[in-house]
Amino acid sequence: MALSGTLLNVATVLAGTIIGLLVGSRMSTRMQSTLTDGLGLFTLVIGASMALSIFTSPLAQPGDDLAVLGALLGGAALGELLRITERLDALGDWFQRRLARDGSPSRVSEAFVTASLIFCVGPLTILGSLENGLTGEIRLLAIKSLLDGVASIAFAAALGPGVALAAITVLVVQGGIALAAALFGSGLDERAILGISATGGLILIGVALRLLDVKRVRVASFLPALVLAPLLLIAAEAIRRALSAA
Repeated sequence: MALSGTLLNVATVLAGTIIGLLVGSRMSTRMQSTLTDGLGLFTLVIGASMALSIFTSPLAQPGDDLAVLGALLGGAALGELLRITERLDALGDWFQRRLARDGSPSRVSEAFVTASLIFCVGPLTILGSLENGLTGEIRLLAIKSLLDGVASIAFAAALGPGVALAAITVLVVQGGIALAAALFGSGLDERAILGISATGGLILIGVALRLLDVKRVRVASFLPALVLAPLLLIAAEAIRRALSAA
């Protein structure tokens, strides 16, 4: 079943959120703030390791780093033109207005946006969804589900119930990739996935900076870079081959 891994992932996010809310209700504000800092540090390390893959992977070629940079800048420009950050924030605010208690402060919007980005930006999202859609296997998404379930416990304890809404994003993004793979097959090779992974790592670093209150990076605006990265890597490879053949 093409959606089996995605549905498992949705279930673990929801279960982790419930556990996190039960634990978080007994935590002080200071403890929740410290947990958020811990999540920020962990996200920073994961993002950095993914971003550095463009230099360390055996598949990397000279100029690939410039292709990723081009994708990041081009994606940011496109994201700003499309006002992706404002649209995603507005969706989070819409949830917040309907789920927050009257007159009480809420972090529903922040939790939704942050968890959605972290759960859906990474190589396991792409690879696992492709594997599930093409072969029906859930091995990679099962690993991701476990990781997301544990992460959702910490996120829900620190940020509140808005983390559960990220399950919708997981369902749409991963489910869409898996269904597309099942219907049309995979058009992504290993180098394309490398570009997505490296670019996704840079985006996760932006998420980490937000969690650590270092800078409010407009992370969602960079999401089109995930589409541009494999295209620019393919173009860079074509240019290298043309030059070597000349």
